[in-house]
Amino acid sequence: MTMNETRSQPAPGGGVRTVRVDPERAGQRLDNFLLSQLKGAPKSLVYKIVRSGQVRVNGGRAKPETRLQGGDQVRIPPVRLGEAGDRGTPAKGLLAAMAASIVHEDARLLAISKPSGVASHGGSGISFGVIETLRALRPGEPLELVHRLDRDTSGLMVIAKKRSALRELQALMREEGGIAKRYLALLAGRMPDGVMSVDSPLHIGLRQGGERHVQVHADGKPSLSHFRVLERRGGHSYCEVRIETGRTHQIRVHAQHIGHPVAGDDKYGAVEVNQRLREQAGLTRLFLHAASLEFALDGGAAPYVLSAPLAPELVEVLDRLG
Repeated sequence: MTMNETRSQPAPGGGVRTVRVDPERAGQRLDNFLLSQLKGAPKSLVYKIVRSGQVRVNGGRAKPETRLQGGDQVRIPPVRLGEAGDRGTPAKGLLAAMAASIVHEDARLLAISKPSGVASHGGSGISFGVIETLRALRPGEPLELVHRLDRDTSGLMVIAKKRSALRELQALMREEGGIAKRYLALLAGRMPDGVMSVDSPLHIGLRQGGERHVQVHADGKPSLSHFRVLERRGGHSYCEVRIETGRTHQIRVHAQHIGHPVAGDDKYGAVEVNQRLREQAGLTRLFLHAASLEFALDGGAAPYVLSAPLAPELVEVLDRLG
């Protein structure tokens, strides 16, 4: 909490409190703001209290993705965080892996090549994700996630070391063409040559048990992906994917939609193809890798081109496919 951020006094024993949003946090998503206020709270809990209406912004209901403005009044209900204090510290192996994953660092930004299987943040039964582990590695540093990757996706993630950089990057993410995002993926089957653009809206639904499931739907948010075949491997298509929007599971659902799901995708993929690739090439994970990000800070004066090499286990799969 900054010096300008003020709270109402909570009721005895811990009750509802109201936080005034500091102007420096203008543009921050409500869910991220709550995670900063409720240290140790899993994201599943934050989504629950927002969707149930227990969190209010200026007296009204809001969504997790609501962008806050300086001076907004956020009502935060009492929550139980007892479990958070018992989580201890990340395992030594995870700390070592995260330290080794750093591909760029300067005064404003930290960039890592996230291993597959590591969540962006804790929650839903996961004690330590990228941000919790980095904070354990760098105690006292004000590290904030700029964006997220699916747990099973590997590759480039950017973490802000200064709030000014976080605000500027979040603004660029909302601009069309503000950040150029490039992924590498193995798609099932033979994609046509050239660039295939998929302009199909995506809608997030919930399955029984609360699992998120994304599908192409007319009521969804506009979503645009561009797929280009780089090589043919074992009857499948190794592709470069550029996305102009950053929707949940966007590449995976768009790939499924065009009949060429991402290899190794156990949520939107082809079961038989995944099984064959496991047996023939040793593919035991989602073949999707965030390869690079290009953007410029300081109003365009400070260009960045950040990249993360294809994960070694995915290189091995390509080699085995020949």
